[in-house]
Amino acid sequence: MSTTTNPKPSICCYCGVGCGVLVEPLKNGDVAVVGNPDYPVNRGALCSKGLNLQYTVNDRSDRLLYPQMRYSKQRPLQRVSWDEALQRTAAVFKTFIEKYGPDSVAFYASGQCLTEEYYVINKLIKGFIGSNNLDTNSRLCMSSAVVGYKMALGEDSVPVCYDDVELADCFLVTGANPAWCHPILWRRVEAHKAANPDVKIIVIDPRATDTCALADLHLQLIPGTDVVLNQAIGRALIENGDVDLAFIAQHVDGYEAYKASVLARSLADSAQLCGVSEADIRLAASYIGAAKGFISMWTMGLNQSAVGVDKNLSLLNLSLITGQIGRPGAGPFSLTGQPNAMGGREVGG
Repeated sequence: MSTTTNPKPSICCYCGVGCGVLVEPLKNGDVAVVGNPDYPVNRGALCSKGLNLQYTVNDRSDRLLYPQMRYSKQRPLQRVSWDEALQRTAAVFKTFIEKYGPDSVAFYASGQCLTEEYYVINKLIKGFIGSNNLDTNSRLCMSSAVVGYKMALGEDSVPVCYDDVELADCFLVTGANPAWCHPILWRRVEAHKAANPDVKIIVIDPRATDTCALADLHLQLIPGTDVVLNQAIGRALIENGDVDLAFIAQHVDGYEAYKASVLARSLADSAQLCGVSEADIRLAASYIGAAKGFISMWTMGLNQSAVGVDKNLSLLNLSLITGQIGRPGAGPFSLTGQPNAMGGREVGG
């Protein structure tokens, strides 16, 4: 397969891990895609989704290859030139803006866009058109985590990086199945545990998923009782003396109110409400309490909920009371469904 140009670096769009890929244009117009060995996230590895990127691109049977326009609702789509399509789009936007003002139009983007694309869209809608009406689909899926981060930490930012995985010795995975949904990230966790068998993995999930296969402890809770379970673990940590009082005194507000809240319900009552044993709750707390580096991972199982913010806060509080944040190998690590869910917000989306 001879090429016309050198491979171009890009990012796999299929999940929140954001693996680096090299895209190689071929003379016949197709592309070949391989993992980028120099990219720190995946180090050249790709899962089955990433390995099939090239087939998705090369299959033109169901793709739009040129602009099409429908001049009225009753008329079929017709092929038009790029110039005609762009002129028509601009004319429609201009008509609405002149008649109803700039807030009559909006852009809706995707967490699969590149940061540079987000930037250009922001410049167009905010700087040129003069409207703030820009949103992305990642807003909907990550809004609970965003509010949780801002309430607990003061900023919508994940305080963990991928390299922290190899430095942690306890993982709590809740509301997520990364073995299936974030395979390359989970391969790193698997390799870390294989090299360090004493690493503990706690999985909280009503289901027995592929992620549970690696778990030292599976807390198979009743759906909807996440807050109760997280607070019960917090209570056990307090009772065991596994809280970092010095860190709390220097960096945490509201600890006494939190303590009173989690102590208001006994572990026995929490265990009954959650459908897990009190012994397993205490075991989970002992794993976290003994950890030198504790990372929590979660995704839509917590975020996609009417009480998603409360679920996020109850989990974030475990990192705060133990001081397991702001240092290597420790912190809350929200997993997203798209590789650039943060990018749109970081450039003003």
